[in-house]
Amino acid sequence: MVGIVALALAAGLVGGGAGFGAAYAVLDHGGSNVTLSSSPASASNAAATNGTVAAAAAKATPSTVDIRVTLAQGTAEGSGVILTADGNVLTNNHVVAGSNGQITVTLADGSQHTAKVVGTSPSYDLAVIKLDGVSGLTPATLGQTKDVQVGQQVVAIGSPQGLTGTVTTGIVSALNRTVAVQGEDGTGVVYNGLQTDAPINQGNSGGPLVNLDGQVVGINSAIATAQGSTGSVGLGFAIPVDQAKRVAQEIINTGHATKPVLGVQGSTGGNGNGSDSSGAQIAAVQDGSPAAAAGLKAGDVVTKVGDATVGDFSDLVARIGSYAPGDKVTLTIGTGGSARTVDVTLGSQQDQAATTSTGGSDSGGSGGNGSGGNGSGGNGSGDGSSPFGGQNPFGSNPFGRGGN
Repeated sequence: MVGIVALALAAGLVGGGAGFGAAYAVLDHGGSNVTLSSSPASASNAAATNGTVAAAAAKATPSTVDIRVTLAQGTAEGSGVILTADGNVLTNNHVVAGSNGQITVTLADGSQHTAKVVGTSPSYDLAVIKLDGVSGLTPATLGQTKDVQVGQQVVAIGSPQGLTGTVTTGIVSALNRTVAVQGEDGTGVVYNGLQTDAPINQGNSGGPLVNLDGQVVGINSAIATAQGSTGSVGLGFAIPVDQAKRVAQEIINTGHATKPVLGVQGSTGGNGNGSDSSGAQIAAVQDGSPAAAAGLKAGDVVTKVGDATVGDFSDLVARIGSYAPGDKVTLTIGTGGSARTVDVTLGSQQDQAATTSTGGSDSGGSGGNGSGGNGSGGNGSGDGSSPFGGQNPFGSNPFGRGGN
């Protein structure tokens, strides 16, 4: 049996860990907006793997930090990526959720600094924290999602089990993998992830997955584990860099993140049409939504978003989430000779908490900081099917009627 767990390492916790979707914090920003930039992969690296793991680690390690948070139940530990020289750091929301402002960041040189939460994105399991009184830090170099290829070598850097500066390597195993993580409070997040076999464990959460040029291509966020185990079984998942960059830049500049809105509802427990056929059946369309404007109706079955296939409603949520508000996406409705395409311009919603219905206020979020000494993030024990060969970490239907 395989489950999905969040990766934060919780040390000495008693009882359940803090769940995703905890308090949403915003600081007074002032100053000018920040623009995060990406770099294309080098021509040589796009064609062949000419770099080395050692070179990639040497470039990315100075931009990787250890994050320790104080919780009501004890302490928890994760990783992060330096985005700006003045101390903005990207990490997972589940690393800092419930921290109550008590965050200590250790840089690669061993120096320690306090930090505060700038803002969080529970729907994407992302957060930005800001180190106090620092300058001259080494920002990570961000790659581009379009350059990531299945089979290319990647390097994971972070603090698994508190072992700071740990470097492991593997390949990109798959793209567009629907990742569903459940917190101990029963809430969850679905995202369109990169799959890797690079060994990552509790404590790697929020750390970088980099290519051999040392460019960040993903933010490590979750692993699939065998029943009774919390360690790596070669199934790790990372949030793609383009998605992470968009969310981080919004948080840095405004204190909050937005998420795209389609305006439909359906069941996350399967394809929703009571059959084995592929696709996400729409149960309801919200009045005045982008979906309504595009002419989508209840009963329509979405089988593709752009070129990415959709097997069920969780896939639809993940695929839509990989876009930005305002993006125009092409949905394929139906299959075979009856298939048609519909262009939809996605709406926008502030991501103060993950929601399960468009425009609704149902509680949502993602996996917890962990519980007990091993920091497992709550595997879930429902009876829904899982693409990872075990039980769906969401259970058969965690949201009731999910939406996007």
